[in-house]
Parts: sequence; C-alpha cells; structure tokens
Amino acid sequence: MKNLFDADQRLVILRTLTEAAGYSANCSMLNCVLTNYGHNLSRAAVRAHIRWLEDVGLLKVEVVGEKTLVATITEEGAEVARGVKTVDGVKRPAPGGN
Repeated sequence: MKNLFDADQRLVILRTLTEAAGYSANCSMLNCVLTNYGHNLSRAAVRAHIRWLEDVGLLKVEVVGEKTLVATITEEGAEVARGVKTVDGVKRPAPGGN
C-alpha cells in the first residue's frame, strides 16, 4: 500500500511543477500542495520524494540556504507527468489528467 501512496505523491509533485511558474517550487510549497491532495507528509518525506525524483532524472534540485530544496522539473519529468512516458515508482496519470 505504501508504494501506491509514494507513486501518487511523486506524480502530484511532477504535475504541480508542470503548472508552476518557472517549472519549479520549493519543498514547502510542494508540501502544501500534497496536503491539498490528501497527502499529509512531513517535510522530510517531501524532501525524500524530491531526492528520489532527482535520482531518476525527473527533477533538478538546488539547495537554497541550509536545507531548502528547490525542485525544477526536467523534460523527462514533464513527459512522465503527462503520461507520455512511464517510470516505475511514479503513478501514471489517468486519461484526461485526473
């Protein structure tokens, strides 16, 4: 069950970044969006998802200050968010974007 939640949370992050100005957002903003979608996560869990997505090439990450992560979606990440490409560990979006 945890894998299903992780995959959905990663998709929410990617889809959020496709709609964000500059295709990027910090971990605090992503945490707020995840909460709005019913995922109540710690900031550490959001950072772990961001790092995981970076490791598989779907995000680029910049550290601002001591520990604030700013994530920017890559072209490959945008393809996964749209469902054009699949990556194990990220939920595939439903047709019509739901």
